[in-house]
Amino acid sequence: MRFGPVPLAEAEGAVLAHSLALPGGKLKKGRRLSAADLARIAAAGISEVVAASLDPGDLDEDSAAARIAGAIAPDPAALGLTVSAPFTGRVNLFAARPGLISVDAAAVDALNAIDPAITLATLPDAARVTARQMVATVKIIPYAAPAAAVTAAEATARAAPGLLRCAGLALASAGLVLTRTPGMADKLVEKGAEAVGDRLAALGMTLAGRAVVAHETAAVAAALAAAPGEMILLLTASATSDPADVGPAGLVAAGGRLLRFGMPVDPGNLLFLGNLGDGRGAERPVLGLPGCARSPKLNGADWVLERLAHGRAVRPAEIARMGVGGLLKEIPSRPQPRAGGAAAAGHRQKVSALILAAGSARRMGGRDKLLEPVAGRPLLAQVAAAALASGAEETVAVLRPGDGPRAAALAGLPLRRVENPRAADGMGTSLAAGLAALAPDADAVLVLLADMPEVTADGIDRLIAAFDPEEGREIVRATAADGTPGHPVLFGRRFFEALGGLGGDRGARELVAEHRDFVVEVALPGQAALTDLDTPEAWAAWRAGTG
Repeated sequence: MRFGPVPLAEAEGAVLAHSLALPGGKLKKGRRLSAADLARIAAAGISEVVAASLDPGDLDEDSAAARIAGAIAPDPAALGLTVSAPFTGRVNLFAARPGLISVDAAAVDALNAIDPAITLATLPDAARVTARQMVATVKIIPYAAPAAAVTAAEATARAAPGLLRCAGLALASAGLVLTRTPGMADKLVEKGAEAVGDRLAALGMTLAGRAVVAHETAAVAAALAAAPGEMILLLTASATSDPADVGPAGLVAAGGRLLRFGMPVDPGNLLFLGNLGDGRGAERPVLGLPGCARSPKLNGADWVLERLAHGRAVRPAEIARMGVGGLLKEIPSRPQPRAGGAAAAGHRQKVSALILAAGSARRMGGRDKLLEPVAGRPLLAQVAAAALASGAEETVAVLRPGDGPRAAALAGLPLRRVENPRAADGMGTSLAAGLAALAPDADAVLVLLADMPEVTADGIDRLIAAFDPEEGREIVRATAADGTPGHPVLFGRRFFEALGGLGGDRGARELVAEHRDFVVEVALPGQAALTDLDTPEAWAAWRAGTG
């Protein structure tokens, strides 16, 4: 890749490195310069631009990031992940479910050592995550990466299957045994039981049953042997201070094996871990909880409990390695178990797709353009299928009142239909009707015109990937390959009220113009963002060009 000042005569197809403020609007960095862009730059009296030009052996940043992410997660669903479309050289990977992240650190290190242009950042191994939480990001730092380096990164990822995965819950239930000493207050026993129950609930596990017994080896042994659940938790009245103490001794007396006593994590030092046969040839993990487990605050037992719950075998050597980062007393940021997981920051945004399909099609000479066949089905169904195949969280279609044929075209598709009684008053009323029907927690709405046959699920995903309120990208507008603005357009939640207030036949063009600082443009292939078919002549020309 070549980087630096480029004369305008040589700059077509290069990537703009620094944004340019021009009459009529800014050209943002990262834009692939078209002939029309260069004409605007020249008209502003500028003779050269700072740009990046790809060499024959280079891959553009989006293609490189997408290939590497595809090698890391060739089957995202099987790995418990979802993968975003690439944008500005970045592909994000998200947890598809609550779970525990497993990371092959050696493979990540090897991938990051291939070329400085290629980076992979992940959450720590064994991090507990919630659904939609970002767990990794592939980022190409410059505007391109050597194709040979990308190929090497793909090979490194494929050589480490499961380099990154999100394990779902493996153990659904646990039995709890508590001990009490003479004179021990009932409320202390209940406090411990409640804290353990909250921990299990936060993981999605159920408490299969509990028993309160005397703090004696024989009583503990009998209770462990009779405990229900796929895992057994033991919380003793007195802290376990030796492998021969009541808790570990009770485990051994019940026929179990003690694997580890103590851990280099504070609080949580006085934990022990073992196994106990279930009477059917299998073993259940037995976790002896430290006294600090009566508090909802994070302790070392949480790390072990989370791993066991998600099917990860915890070996004594792994516990021994928990010392680095194991000083937990001064960590205020982790949510308590009752809160149920990680904070909301870094989660995949919830985007709703809104299809405007309440227009009158007056220019079609009596035919309904939305029912014209495309790829063997009505255009409206084709557009809806693209939205449903994308990463949008939900799809809502706005129809005219009593429009049976259009409703029939959508029959059987998993979307929500909304009738706009004021459809004759224009597009603004359909926007308002659709917004009112969106999920209340939607972070953004992608507005789709129902007469655009070339908009695909991949194109929609590229728009969704560009949306990032933290980066100020809150309006995402599709353009043609040459940069001409078109549709769809995605709006962040901050614009919902303004969109809902558009009256009559007013679209959102003025809203976009008023908030240019929030706008990012994403080029779709060819003329996909501009191809809307309103007349029989347009349909005939389009079919002739695509047939």
